[in-house]
Parts: sequence; structure tokens; C-alpha cells
Amino acid sequence: MKRKLAAILAADVVGFSRLMGRDEENTLLRLNLLLSELVQPQIRESRGRIVKLMGDGLLAEFTSVVDAAECAIAIQRAMQDREPDVPRVQCIQLRIGIHLGDVISEGSDVFGEGVNVAARLEAIAEPGGVCISEDVYRQIKGKVSGSFKDLGE
Repeated sequence: MKRKLAAILAADVVGFSRLMGRDEENTLLRLNLLLSELVQPQIRESRGRIVKLMGDGLLAEFTSVVDAAECAIAIQRAMQDREPDVPRVQCIQLRIGIHLGDVISEGSDVFGEGVNVAARLEAIAEPGGVCISEDVYRQIKGKVSGSFKDLGE
């Protein structure tokens, strides 16, 4: 097993089941366009790599936690203006979590506590928001634009 330190970004669509229940084909089309036009290019531009796509979510790996945070912020800012003609209740929104931690690398996949924590942070992020671990905050403080709110333990 190969271990390494990595910044892990986990992202997921808010209310995906609800959106699919309203209009499966259009939701899937819009999600695929979002991934190909915004999310995947932004991850590449930020020097990250997509580890895997999982239905309405994704996992990405970065060697720099600053790059991961700037990528997440850029994606969420671009999402705000992405679907101006779509009713608010039907807009696709993302939650993003980022953690810096030790991961096990096996082939092109990553596993371990670093991945698990990023996924847990994504689950508690506000719709359209980014939730980061304390380890991430310590590394990006003063290096990334944006405001941060401490959510506690």
C-alpha cells in the first residue's frame, strides 16, 4: 500500500433525488453539462485530478490544499450565476467538503480517513457552500480569499 498526504475535495448535488423525481432526463443532462463545462475544467485548471465520479457526486485529489480551496470557491462562485432562467427550486447546487489528510493510494483511487473526513464535511456543508477541516483552515489562512465561520467540533 502506498500512503501519501493529499487534499481531498468531495462534492455532491443538493437534493439530487428530488430533482430527479421532478425531471430525470433534464436533471441528468444539466448535471453532465455542469461537470463537463465547469467542474472538471476547474479541477484541472487548479492542478487537481478527479479520482472518481459517483452518480451525483465526485471525489478529487490535490497536492496543494490552497489549490483545492481555491478550486472549490471558484466552482461555488460560478454556480451562483449558472442557471439564471431555471426556477430556484430546480437549480442544481453543490455542497463541497475539503480535508487534508493521509490517504492510501491504490491504482487511480484513494481510500482512508482523509477521504472519509472530506465526505463527512461535504455532508454538513451548506448548499452552495464549502466546509473545510481545521487542518485545511490552518494551511489556507491568509492565502485564500473568502470568509470562514468556525462551526466548532
